Amino acid sequence: MRTDIFARLDREPEPPKIEIPRMSRTRKALFGGTLAFYLAIVVAVLASSSLVILDWKVMLFRPYQQWPELHPFLDYFVVLGQRGPTAVMIAAWLGWRSWRQHTLRPLLALGTALLLLNVTVGAVKLGLGRLGPHYATQIGSAELFAGGDIFPSGHTANAVVTWGILAYLATTPRARRYLSVMSAVVALGVGATTVYLGTHWLSDVLLGWAAGLLILLALPLFEPLIGRAELVIFAVRERWRARRRTTPSTPVASGGPRPAPVSQEASALANEPPCEPIGAGHSGHSGAGLNAGTVAGTGRLTQPRPHAVRSERTPGTPAGSRRPPHSRPMTGG
Repeated sequence: MRTDIFARLDREPEPPKIEIPRMSRTRKALFGGTLAFYLAIVVAVLASSSLVILDWKVMLFRPYQQWPELHPFLDYFVVLGQRGPTAVMIAAWLGWRSWRQHTLRPLLALGTALLLLNVTVGAVKLGLGRLGPHYATQIGSAELFAGGDIFPSGHTANAVVTWGILAYLATTPRARRYLSVMSAVVALGVGATTVYLGTHWLSDVLLGWAAGLLILLALPLFEPLIGRAELVIFAVRERWRARRRTTPSTPVASGGPRPAPVSQEASALANEPPCEPIGAGHSGHSGAGLNAGTVAGTGRLTQPRPHAVRSERTPGTPAGSRRPPHSRPMTGG
């Protein structure tokens, strides 16, 4: 017997009406505040301010040595911030959402967010070139422009985006609240774990949180582009389906002979009823004015019966003697 839980897994009969987030006044204020925080972190690290000194104090404290019992668990927990595994998990869930709701918006929104993440975070990483704590060379230095790629934290920004996209695409306020709390806990936990493991500075994590949040807050600006891309993809799909319906389904082997076109005369002759051939017992002189191979009233030759060769004849055993009657010997009475 089906329950409501399994019934919710079925595909909806028609696309639901989904409220697309807008760039509201509150969202604009959050975006501006987050952007200011982002720029303040970058300036503080460039100026080697007290934030860099705090980075060194946390690194030299070595949290992984203070609480070594947490190390095995956090080694697995930090995977929730890796782009590959998390993108596959979230894409699988959003792919089912797309199928159920007859829309490609969830997958397109995820692709747009990941593209923005790679471009923005990757550009800052390569541009500033900061080294990580394990590769630092001078105590108190910001370790910038040294060929590194650690600032901002990619794990942290990816955790904010990939898990936060679930809250962004939620269809009910209740689900959006629960998913927002869950994504915040995961993102904060992943960032703190990278500091615990010593793979990132504290300022790396702060900037990663800000970078991921900026992408989520800016996604409504790309909703028109996502909608146009969805329409284009659906139009291409419909044209492909129409072409498949009009294409003949007779398979032809690669390099094999193509079926020859049939003329109208040949098809007309094929549709006519077959003519009755002249039997073997009729003489060629019967039916005045007609040849032996014609049918009365048509003037059209019939197909002659093929003469079977001896090897193709059906063997038969005679019932009696094969001698003629007059050649049998006479017996005395």
